[in-house]
Amino acid sequence: MGKMRVAAIVLGLCCCAGGQAKRPFAFEDMMALKRVSEPQVSPDSKWVAFSAVEVNLEANTLTPHLWLVPASGGEARQLTRGSGENRPRWSPDGKRVAYLADHDGITQVMVQDFDPGAGALAGEARAVTSLSTGADGELWSPRGDSLLFVSSVYPDCPDDACNQQRAREKRDSKVKAEIFTHLFYRHWNHFTQGLRSHLFVVPVAGGAARDLTPGNFDVPPFSLGGPDAYAFSPDGDEACFTSNHDEVEATSTNNDLFVVPVAGGAAKKITVNPASDSVPRYSPDGKYIAYLAQARPGYESDRFRLMLFDRKTGQRTSLTESFDRWVSGFAFAPDSRSIFFVAGDKGEQPIYRIAVASPGVSPRELTRGTNDDLAVAPDGKTLFFTRMSVRAPNEIWALSPGSPEARPLTRINEPVLSQLDLPTMESFWFRGAEGARVQGFVIRPPQFNRGRKYPVKFLIHGGPQGAWGDEWSYRWNPELLAANGYVVVMVNPRGSTGYGQKFIDDVNGDWGGRAFVDLMRGLDYAESTYPFIDKDRECALGASFGGYMVNWILGHSTRFKCLVSHDGMFNTESAYGSTEELWFPEWEFKGTPWTNRAMYRKWSPHLSAAAFKTPTLVVHGQLDYRLDVSEGYQLFTTLQRLKVPSKMLYFPDEGHWVLKPQNSRLWYRTVNDWVDAWTRAPAATAAAKASQ
Repeated sequence: MGKMRVAAIVLGLCCCAGGQAKRPFAFEDMMALKRVSEPQVSPDSKWVAFSAVEVNLEANTLTPHLWLVPASGGEARQLTRGSGENRPRWSPDGKRVAYLADHDGITQVMVQDFDPGAGALAGEARAVTSLSTGADGELWSPRGDSLLFVSSVYPDCPDDACNQQRAREKRDSKVKAEIFTHLFYRHWNHFTQGLRSHLFVVPVAGGAARDLTPGNFDVPPFSLGGPDAYAFSPDGDEACFTSNHDEVEATSTNNDLFVVPVAGGAAKKITVNPASDSVPRYSPDGKYIAYLAQARPGYESDRFRLMLFDRKTGQRTSLTESFDRWVSGFAFAPDSRSIFFVAGDKGEQPIYRIAVASPGVSPRELTRGTNDDLAVAPDGKTLFFTRMSVRAPNEIWALSPGSPEARPLTRINEPVLSQLDLPTMESFWFRGAEGARVQGFVIRPPQFNRGRKYPVKFLIHGGPQGAWGDEWSYRWNPELLAANGYVVVMVNPRGSTGYGQKFIDDVNGDWGGRAFVDLMRGLDYAESTYPFIDKDRECALGASFGGYMVNWILGHSTRFKCLVSHDGMFNTESAYGSTEELWFPEWEFKGTPWTNRAMYRKWSPHLSAAAFKTPTLVVHGQLDYRLDVSEGYQLFTTLQRLKVPSKMLYFPDEGHWVLKPQNSRLWYRTVNDWVDAWTRAPAATAAAKASQ
């Protein structure tokens, strides 16, 4: 391997009872795993509540329930067993828990007593909200007398009766046509239908919910998950929230922070940055609001800096200006003197700590691994978080800030994982385009035989501002893709996060350039380094930007036996007109198709169709509004007309991601069968004939 260092990224798992041999990972095993998220520490620092999603493959459902584990360690126990309970939040006195659950067919905020002696919920749950439009994202007031939550409403409706009537009229109308007057008429996987997300406050004791953010804008802006984009002040008198008030939201990333009196009154904007400001968090002493900010307007992948807003002086300070990594989740220490945060770095997401009084000083790394969902115990002695790896999904972990090692607090997936042969992932480094240092990863198949040659699944990540690393996935699980006898190779080319902002920026306006070279050189390096790789039996697979890159490979390389293109951009110009977040193509291709058509055409895979030869599986969902299903149709039509062996897997009920359990099973089965057909002789010959 010369000067290239290969490091094993490992999460140790216990051996099977009785020393029984472990078996390869199967799809049913993945569906048997519980999906853990969001640890919440009780006010007395003795308990950690969290939610875990259970999959019922036969019923085709994903159902969350509430769980509890002692903060000092011990067995985790399931608290609820209803039709779906999610997002536990402790009351300030620790005597009640708020959570989301179905109530008369609509998701509402429920509140239930908690018995600390028994470590269990007590009494009957009571619905605190009753809006016909439902409720989400509840937060307790520090006084414990009210709750913030969000609900999507018609902005011109003065009350819930109006919302209910409007919804009823839409449902009962024989005419389903809609008239659009502005962009964002659809987003991600749904049509907005004129609804706006607003922030409400409701008394816990009972009473009507009050809209704190009336108007024709969203609070918070659309998000695919992550930290809440609003917060209560420590005294409970004020709320800070994120919103975008630009006239054309579809071309704007200009989210700003606003504060509003909880008792009622006009909201006041407190940020002036033309790029994104989001995820406000008040310091426990009330002096500051910390938040995440980007520097360049219109660019969704400018790194987020951790900012501090002084509530008294209005001064804004960047705490991580010299830290060239993308900050995501964060949490104040109870004494307000420091902030814990996570940021992607070289295929992991370590936890860092930075002093509030020392802007510009490098943060201190506390622990490696892929971590998220930070929650600090009120006594300040322990930090709780989720941790995943390529060999295990999320569990709750704990770390004492002065301790050198984190410890697992829950092991609820160990009964399944302990039975499985889940190979370790190896990291390698090589020189990509222009001599840049680029990272890749290799996973060997289970029951690996060093003397054999194995076919390859070459995975290409989405984004392009994403990254492979030591993390679990249910949609593109590299362990599961390796389980039927494949070496999985993954490369983080130009555009990937975790390697500095310049590395990210190098894909802008250069989609088929440096990133393509990085990918090909990474695979070259793996072929020359790992003698068990059969370079004559390789298939490339990718989704989103990965799907685009597969489409680009179609016209620029014949090294692969097959390809899998999932939700990829095929025609850059048509994709512009059918997507929703227009700031993305306008940044990546440096304008619109009519102001910079040359760049759109330079990087459009469809213009290289004459060179298409590689057998390709096309996958697309009808509800994908980020990359419209027409992109998949165009690709499949082109392949068929060129008589290139091809097949299309179409999901009428999925968006950009395949989420439903049985659809996921079909996805894995179809993808694996396609790759098998073209990389395992003599099946490849039969498949070639059948596809023509």
